[in-house]
Parts: sequence; structure tokens; C-alpha cells
Amino acid sequence: MDGDLSEGGMQSVALNDGSTCGENQPLAGVPMPNAIPNSGIQQLPATSPTQPIPTPQARPTSLPQYPHNPGSAYTSPNSASSPEYGNKWDCYISPFPAMSPIPLATPTTPGTENGAAVVRTGSSKMETIKSWSISTYKCTKQLLSEKLGKSSRTVDAELEGQIESLRDTQRKYSQILRLARALSSHFYHVVQTQQQLGDAFADLAQNKIEDQTAEQHILKSPELQEEFIYNAETQRTLTKNGETLLGALNFFVSSVNTLCNKTMEDTLLTVKLYEAARIEYDAYRSDLEMLSQQPRSEISSIKLEEAQRNFSGHKAHYDRLRADVAIKLKFLDENKVKVMHKQLLLFHNAVSAYFSGNQTALEATLKQFNIKLRSPNTAPPSWLEQ
Repeated sequence: MDGDLSEGGMQSVALNDGSTCGENQPLAGVPMPNAIPNSGIQQLPATSPTQPIPTPQARPTSLPQYPHNPGSAYTSPNSASSPEYGNKWDCYISPFPAMSPIPLATPTTPGTENGAAVVRTGSSKMETIKSWSISTYKCTKQLLSEKLGKSSRTVDAELEGQIESLRDTQRKYSQILRLARALSSHFYHVVQTQQQLGDAFADLAQNKIEDQTAEQHILKSPELQEEFIYNAETQRTLTKNGETLLGALNFFVSSVNTLCNKTMEDTLLTVKLYEAARIEYDAYRSDLEMLSQQPRSEISSIKLEEAQRNFSGHKAHYDRLRADVAIKLKFLDENKVKVMHKQLLLFHNAVSAYFSGNQTALEATLKQFNIKLRSPNTAPPSWLEQ
């Protein structure tokens, strides 16, 4: 047995001596299993005393190979020639992260980034401020030039006359509204005084004192009882009619207030926008006239084209507001006639019926104009009912 083993039953490779045993000899430490004839014993490979014995591991054949990817498993060139045992570098994993050629994040366009959006918003605000500053400067210059007589202004004589008439009408209607409110307030105090006076008359007519010694009821003023009753009833009737007239006065005040401070004010707001547009139109018109008189050059031609565009835009805006003012003035005049005709008729009939003592006519007037009175004990209406 010793002789068989020493004669060549197992080919071994010398370690660490630099010698080779043939052209196709394996590297040092790589086993070459050869079965010993008639023995069934397989000799273990020779190893270096300082080198650990590698553990045989089966390499999966389905593992994808990435020769240039540092994150994948490395395959030794010699592992293909040894199907039973894998090389010790076969399952080496690189400590560096995998570098995939496919990007993990979707690239964003510059327009969708927050920084670009902030820059765009800031630039738009700066352009708005710049445009506003230029327009304000031009309008102020035009307004001062008009006051000093150095520049002309666009005048629509018919429309200007209607606007002045509207402002004068609003001042006069405001005076009527102030006086009607004063009358309603004073008359409210008159009605409250009449009610208290009627209660005092009724108290004097019905109140009695009890004499403990005589054990009998004695009237305070027995000789004036009838007179107190008459006056108490009269004051109560006046109070009732006064509340009816007060309801008509409040309805008149509310309607005139709506006409004066809402309808007319809305039209005057459009008039203010029209006047501002007129100043802008004249300002850009003056700039266009000034640039038209300058000598022609490339720069002046560009400025002239820009001034022409600005002038056309402001002219269209001015014409549109002028048409709006004309329409609103027409509708306001028609609405004013209808409203004041109804309110003046109500005021006349209610006051005449009250001071003539015609209670039936006074109540008929309120029914004619659909005025509902609130009883003293009812709660005020909620904001939904109003």
C-alpha cells in the first residue's frame, strides 16, 4: 500500500517553490482528484500550513453574470473547469454599492423645480411693479400738465354733463335722506312719549288707594276719572297710528338710502374707473404724439411701435368704459324715476292720512305698498330673514 501511494497514485503540486509540473498543471492549492486504483480512497489536496482550507460550495448555474458590475458576484475563470468545487472567490461580494445603468429617479425639467418657479414668480412681480410704476408716472405727469395748461385732455361734453348731473342729484338726495332720517328719529321719540303719556293717564284713571281705618276704596281723583280715560284712549290711538306712520317713514328712508348709497354709488364707481382710463389714454396719446415728432431712427422706430401698441390698448379700454358709463347712466335714470315715484306717493298718502286722523286711509296706504309692521313684542328678524 505504501508503495502504491508513493509511486503515483496521487499527483501533487509543489507549494511555494516556484516549480511547475507541466504546462497544464493547476495552480498551487487547487486539488486534482485522481482515484487510487483498486483502493476507493481519494487523497486530499496539499495545502499550505498557513492557508485555510476553502470550503467547497456549489455555484448556482442560474446566477446572472455581470462582468463589469462591482455589486454582483465575481466568477473565477477556473470555476468553469471544476464543476464539483467552486473557487474561493466565486461568492465574493464587493463592499461598494451597485452601480445600475438605469437611473433610480426620474429627471425633472428646469421649469418644474421650486427654484425656477420662485424665480419666475419673482420676475413676474417685478414686471408688474415696473409696469405699474411707469403707468403711475405717466398719469401723474399728464394730470399735472392738464392742471398747468400744458397738455390737452379728451372731453366728451354730453357724457360729462350727465356725470355732473348725477353727482348733483346724489348730493340732493343725500340731503333728503338725512332729513327723512331725522324726521323718523324724532317721530319715534314722539310715539314713545305718547305711549308713556297714555299709560300715565290710564294709571291715574284706574288707580285706587285703600284706607285702613275707613275700610273703603277711595279714588285718587274721582272728579277727573273720565277725563283721564278719554286722554289715555286718545294717546293710545295716536300711538297706534304713529307706529303705522313710522313704518311708512322707515320704508321711505330704506328705499332712498338704497337708491342714493348703492345704486348711484355703483354708477359713480364706474365713472371713477372711466376717468382713470381717460387719464391713461391721454398720457399714452401724448407720448405717441411726442415720439411721432422726433427724427426717425431704428431706436425711435421701435419706441414708436411700442407706444402705438400701448396707445391702442388704452384707447380700447377707455372706449369700453365710456360705453359702460353711458349704459349705467341710462338705466339709473329709469330706475330713479320708478323708485321715487312710488316712494313720494307713499310719503304723501301716509303723512296726509295720519295728520288728518284717517286711520282707515293710513292702513290702506301700507297695504297698497306691502309694508308689514312689527308688533312691539316680536323679536327682531334674523340675518337670514333680512
